[in-house]
Amino acid sequence: MKSSIQISKAFETQLSSNSREVNGPIQHVYWTIDVPNQRAGTGHHEWLSGPNYPVFRVGDNELCISTGRHQTLLSDSQLSNLKKSFKPACNILITFSDAKTRKQVPMKKENGQMVMVPLFQSQENIAGKISIEPLQGKKIEHNGVKVELLGQIEMYFDRGNFYDFTSLVRELDVPGDIYERKTYPFEFSTVEMPYETYSGVNVRLRYVLKVTVSRNYGGSIVEYQDFTVRNYSPPPSINNSIKMEVGIEDCLHIEFEYNKSKYHLKDVIIGKIYFLLVRIKIKNMDLEIRRRESTGSGANTHVETETLAKYELMDGAPVRGESIPIRLFLSPYELTPTHRNINNKFSVKYYLNLVLVDEEDRRYFKQQEITIYRLQDS
Repeated sequence: MKSSIQISKAFETQLSSNSREVNGPIQHVYWTIDVPNQRAGTGHHEWLSGPNYPVFRVGDNELCISTGRHQTLLSDSQLSNLKKSFKPACNILITFSDAKTRKQVPMKKENGQMVMVPLFQSQENIAGKISIEPLQGKKIEHNGVKVELLGQIEMYFDRGNFYDFTSLVRELDVPGDIYERKTYPFEFSTVEMPYETYSGVNVRLRYVLKVTVSRNYGGSIVEYQDFTVRNYSPPPSINNSIKMEVGIEDCLHIEFEYNKSKYHLKDVIIGKIYFLLVRIKIKNMDLEIRRRESTGSGANTHVETETLAKYELMDGAPVRGESIPIRLFLSPYELTPTHRNINNKFSVKYYLNLVLVDEEDRRYFKQQEITIYRLQDS
């Protein structure tokens, strides 16, 4: 039975488990280990099942193990040994060969912290070196060392389960012992990375280098290094304008026009609104940019809509024949390219939403999908 361990601020130091490394100070860290339930006086070990699995709680000076049947307080020496057991057997450092010259971009980690990671695009070579250094006075007995390049999709409602759409492996070492720092070069040539890195409301798509030192006992040692992928598109050969007439019979009739239907991330939306018939009292008019993220499929589809921008076009009542210009710059907003059916897992679409509000606060709107793409910087 796998059990969670919650470690409080008592462990203000660098800790690591088999697959996670956390740099202190720490408030709450969750580990996953195998914990047997030892019945007092019998010497019998039983793997726990059901709701009463052990929970480790760290107070100021003591650690309490609760199995639901009894509680045991650990002594200072036991607590010290437990702390030591969480320390890594070695330090693993992943560096890219062109780290000094390659562009770095910010990326938000799961804990909300922003870090700088290297930027790549599809068909590039990804190369570097991996250094493994045992802790002083220790050696590492292992069953091999490997590095993987993974492209993964994770649904937040299925957190922890990754769908690999790209998986490349390089074996770095055969089984043996590591007594001192050892460095391994690696290279993945012309890597096909068809999708961009994306972090949304219910889904994220990431690329990562994963180094694994396989061991029989103590668990394998794993280190991750994220990087970002952005792919660029040329200007579309066909980019039609959007022109529509909408309204309410005998009350309101407007015509709107946008200069094109496909925009790059730093583009400008230019258009006009024509009032052909106005028999209701309009108070104001806004243009919104909305992002719609769809995850899953069929009955399990989850849809999240965000309003990313709200631009006031008009404040006050229009009159028949009036024309309102539109000029909306996209660069200030955190947009991504449009993603359509990425690996049959999710889609991200963008819409221009024209909203009119009358004096009784009734809202009238018309939504139109647009395509957003990433244009290569000049």
